[in-house]
Amino acid sequence: MSFVVALDVGSTSIKGALYDTRARLVRGTLVREASPIGPRPGGASEGHPAELVRRVERVLDRVMVAAGKRASRVRAVGLDVLTITLCGVDAVGRPLTPLYTYADDRAHEDVAALRRELDVGVVYQRTGCPLHTAYLPARFRWLRRTQPRVFGSVRRWLDAGTLLHQLWFGRDVPMSYSVASWSGLLDRRRLLWDEELLSHLHVRTGALPALADYVEAPQGLSLAHGRRWPALADVPFFLAVGDGAAANVGSGCVDPRRVALTVGTTGAMRIVLRGADPEVPSGLWAYRVGKGETLLGGALSEGGNVFAWERSTLRLPAPARIEAALRKMPPDGHGLTVLPFVAGERSPGFAAGARACIAGLTSATTPLQILQASLEAVCYRFALVARLLRPHLHAGYGVVASGGALAQSPYWMQLMADVLAQPVLVTREQELTSRGTAILALRGLGEWKSLDEVALKLRRACFPDSRRSEVYQPAIDRQRQLYDKVIGDSPGLSSHTSPSA
Repeated sequence: MSFVVALDVGSTSIKGALYDTRARLVRGTLVREASPIGPRPGGASEGHPAELVRRVERVLDRVMVAAGKRASRVRAVGLDVLTITLCGVDAVGRPLTPLYTYADDRAHEDVAALRRELDVGVVYQRTGCPLHTAYLPARFRWLRRTQPRVFGSVRRWLDAGTLLHQLWFGRDVPMSYSVASWSGLLDRRRLLWDEELLSHLHVRTGALPALADYVEAPQGLSLAHGRRWPALADVPFFLAVGDGAAANVGSGCVDPRRVALTVGTTGAMRIVLRGADPEVPSGLWAYRVGKGETLLGGALSEGGNVFAWERSTLRLPAPARIEAALRKMPPDGHGLTVLPFVAGERSPGFAAGARACIAGLTSATTPLQILQASLEAVCYRFALVARLLRPHLHAGYGVVASGGALAQSPYWMQLMADVLAQPVLVTREQELTSRGTAILALRGLGEWKSLDEVALKLRRACFPDSRRSEVYQPAIDRQRQLYDKVIGDSPGLSSHTSPSA
């Protein structure tokens, strides 16, 4: 039996593991380190590029040690990365900027300016991405406005995955269509950098990496790295893919029969469409998995971060006591309406500068009621994304849930099923993103002909309670009305405010 190494470079942790040709995690090989990337004062979200490289390489060191004699049977390395990140380097590849992440929201002013300067709808459909602080058009404009000297000194702009590959191979390496599609700068149908948009941003096309499908894997590590990982010196290192794409593949959500729902620190809801480049509903985005698959969905800035903030701020009891108390509370019985934007908003409104709001507080409101209303509010945001995805889904589709925040709260899992009015499926597999990266590597090797060659074992975790589902539908519309009053116009507003499906 042969193996592949899967590296999962996320915003919270960096993981590595060995997988066999059936995409089964090899026991004892899973390694993890904390990510050096995170929020900073003033809305920044960044990390030191060299420190990220060091930690990823340490993870790979430990995976190869854990592999033992199996190391000689490793046939490839797969990589997924948080998207989109950005680092400017000089002519010899030295970083001149931090590694900025999608969560950095300092470019509000530049989003507003770009919306005035560009035909927003045309750019949205061409790139599959709205104008928002999460994407590179606003990031480039912000850098040019606030750091013109640094902006002018940069010779190449790289994401985390391309940065790692170029260091490991000592030469220019392309960026995958998958990662590039998260940038807001890729013409998604022509699979080329959007030159019209780059010209407007004063960024040379040559300052960005060449583009290729993720399967066009470099081989032949640099001398130093070949000595460090001799078993990998001549195996293919597949180009990085977006972590959301890998999560869908690892969840078995690779066609419209299943939608992947992830609630970790933040949240996302996504489907894979094979060979299709659909119009993007206002409020969603369209990225790439490989060259032939579109990932359609929405990403939320809210998720487990809301639960964590509530627990800390309201000084709530231990999780077990919270769960028991929440199960006894009636649905939407607190009189509160919440906009849960403690970390801003992405889908479906994409409102730059959106902030959290709790309406309806009285002297009788309890901390647990605020928590319950906030968890319901996050589910309502997923329900809005689900409405937009529904025309692309098969009848009788399933929702496959993953992510630490949901896994740790059976109440929240059931709440999600009730709000979505859909059964929620789960799997005992714990590392779905890493598994998806392994599957993509196996397809790249030709070991797998499709992305679902070995079916993932799923079980029904929660069935919706129809009585509770009926209670939540008007609550979703009540939240939408509060959004209209507090947030107002936004790129996703037309679909966001559509009536219930």
